[in-house]
This record gives sequence, C-alpha cells and structure tokens, in this order.
Amino acid sequence: MNWAKPLLIVAALYNIVIGAGSLFGPEAPVETRVVGLLVLCFGVVYAVVSRDVERFRPVLWAGVLGKLGVVALMGPEVASGAQPSAVGWILAGDALFMLAFLAILLGKGRSASV
Repeated sequence: MNWAKPLLIVAALYNIVIGAGSLFGPEAPVETRVVGLLVLCFGVVYAVVSRDVERFRPVLWAGVLGKLGVVALMGPEVASGAQPSAVGWILAGDALFMLAFLAILLGKGRSASV
C-alpha cells in the first residue's frame, strides 16, 4: 500500500488549507470558524496517520464518518442551491478521500489486528 502515505499527506494538506480558509476567513461568523478549526484538526490527524499508517490506520474511521457526514449533510444544500456550487467541489474531494480511506482500512495488506 505504497500509495497510502502520499494520499494521507494530500488529505492532510487539503483539510488544513480548507480549514484555515474558514477559520481565518474575513468576517467569518464564529460557527464557520469553529467548523474551520475542526476541519483543520482532521488535517492534523491525517498527517499523524501518514507517519505510521499501520499503527494509526483505525483512526481513519473517524475520517470516513466525518467525510460521509459532511457529504450527506451538505450535499442536498448544494443541490438545492442553498450553498455555492464551489462547495460541491469540496464535497466531491471529501467523497473521494472517504473512498480512499475505506480502501486503506479494508484493503489488502491490512494487519490482522486491525
């Protein structure tokens, strides 16, 4: 699973950039900043997992659930036009990362203890 580490680094950067953008957005309401902080924190988690995928692999279940929840909650908002279409691109990225995390969690080469 040589692709897991680079993918997790990309996922970490993705979350850190999007989270920081929301956290430090000009005139962002406190709710938006809190969400940005949590997204940024998930980025830190993915960075930690990338350092030792075998050891920290189970932590990715939090990423799967988080990304699935965000897509399920925000997808209808984007589809109805209540959220900007740009949010749809972020959700597409979240969906792809969720699938990749599932591949890491359920794929070949996982240890018997996971």
